[in-house]
Amino acid sequence: MKFLKKYLKFFIGIAVLIFAVVVFFFAMRSSDLENGTLKQWRGADLNRRTAAAQILAASEENLDLLVQCVDKIATLPESGEMAVRDAVALCYTGIQVNQNN
Repeated sequence: MKFLKKYLKFFIGIAVLIFAVVVFFFAMRSSDLENGTLKQWRGADLNRRTAAAQILAASEENLDLLVQCVDKIATLPESGEMAVRDAVALCYTGIQVNQNN
């Protein structure tokens, strides 16, 4: 009986630990990317990044180019704390200036 109780406690402890990790993982994934940092941008999938860029730019024009530009900024050293909103605004402005020249 002691053997059974010991392993039952062990499996319950493992299950609680796995549950805590899963809850933490989903809490991190569901964070607001539009108001997040470029660290979160790098961790998001392509569909989520495209949706965030579309929301922040309020336009569907050059959306792929905008996502690529923010991806490029996200790979720069020490850019992890930069806000996604600032990076999208910078890229959007650069694309607009490039089109007008």
